[in-house]
Amino acid sequence: MLKNKVIVLGVSGGIAAYKAAELASKLAQAGANVKVVMTREATELVKPLTFQALTGNPVVTGMFEPAPLSAITHVSLADEADIVVIAPATANIIAKMAAGIADDILTCTVLATKAPVVISPAMHNNMYLNPVTRENIAKLKTRGFTVIPAVHGRLASGSIGYGRLPEISEIIGTIAQTLGKKCDLAGKRIVVTAGGTQEAIDPVRYIGNNSSGKMGYALAEAARDRGAAVTLITTPTVLNPVAGVETVNVRSAKQMKDAVVRTTAKADVLIMAAAVADYMPKNVAAQKIKKGAGNLTLELVKTPDILSEVKGKFVKVGFAAETQDLIANAKKKLVNKGCDIFVANDVSSEGSGFGADTNKVTILKKDGKQQDLPLMTKREVADKILDNVVQLLKTRK
Repeated sequence: MLKNKVIVLGVSGGIAAYKAAELASKLAQAGANVKVVMTREATELVKPLTFQALTGNPVVTGMFEPAPLSAITHVSLADEADIVVIAPATANIIAKMAAGIADDILTCTVLATKAPVVISPAMHNNMYLNPVTRENIAKLKTRGFTVIPAVHGRLASGSIGYGRLPEISEIIGTIAQTLGKKCDLAGKRIVVTAGGTQEAIDPVRYIGNNSSGKMGYALAEAARDRGAAVTLITTPTVLNPVAGVETVNVRSAKQMKDAVVRTTAKADVLIMAAAVADYMPKNVAAQKIKKGAGNLTLELVKTPDILSEVKGKFVKVGFAAETQDLIANAKKKLVNKGCDIFVANDVSSEGSGFGADTNKVTILKKDGKQQDLPLMTKREVADKILDNVVQLLKTRK
């Protein structure tokens, strides 16, 4: 989504300007062509040379810097930009943009561009919560600006409150989401499940599996970047939240089924990437079971079969994590669970197991077609799966 995109990164004079260097670096690593515009105040906090080294592009800091004979700097930046991102956005720069003031290179660029604009406010909490700042942010939202809310935490003043710049991953996620609003899944609602369910034995123990949730999170991220409105139903994981998606937290198979039923009522696609336990204890102890002299016997009953039991007009995508007879087992599940697409992967295969960043899968379709993919990153696999979903949605339309 970010590769070869021209991203104009505006850096204003807040102490969080040092974090903009990491943002510029991450965007450049993702293949974006990052062009940094700094206010005069920002150059007092971070030197332009830092951004030049990270992006490979000269940094613009003033209205009257040398430019190609055919170019007026702020106009050329505005025309080139696929997106303009201002991080950090101070109370001052927000106020100027809300009032339409264009008295420096950054505000001139914003006023001249037709590209989407994303701002990430960062300032002292009193300034952030001041009614004037809140009103200015509201004005920008009504004009189509995307605003990433500041987060709560320790501020440069030493106080605790709202005003911190969000995590860089959240800013990048919002950029990708904004760029994807006109892509092939725009207007579609997609529900993705992720992680391994936890079936309680007592208040401290559960039956679970080794699923990390990485495949489901990659699918949620990829669908978001292609324009979809995404709901991610996830069990507890160590993964960072996916910016720009609705997240529903569950633990058990029953909780996941309830969430899937609720969220698929208006969905176009359901992708069940979660590893749902097949069995759960028949009875859950109210208190922690103490270790006794003898063995412990648990009576297990089947969990809900979510894929089979949840019905709707949506495209249904299932996953089969197998250790033997991969294709045969997946084909049976494709039919028995009423799916349109089934993704089969051998979790005993090197690079394809739980917790890996890569996956090697075979995509099976209801029409009998089969697509064998080589070992790829899970994000690449996610896009291949979504390619098939897009094709199926077109035929149904």
